[in-house]
Amino acid sequence: MLMAHPAVLRNLVEQYDTLRILQAENGAAEVQQRMDDIAYTLCVVTGTRDIDAALIAARHRLPGARPEDDSLLTA
Repeated sequence: MLMAHPAVLRNLVEQYDTLRILQAENGAAEVQQRMDDIAYTLCVVTGTRDIDAALIAARHRLPGARPEDDSLLTA
């Protein structure tokens, strides 16, 4: 399975969250199309079939998401 870099995942999740807020505020067709594009990309890179599962999987792969993850610790 294709594994996206954590920076790419973070960017996609942040874009999706921002667009979800915009969609709730004004419901523009362009916003919905971009949300659909990002949802598709998130599903592909996480190996999931729906956006909710994709967001959970993407967030789980981000640095610091798991208790045993020490990627945020400094030396």
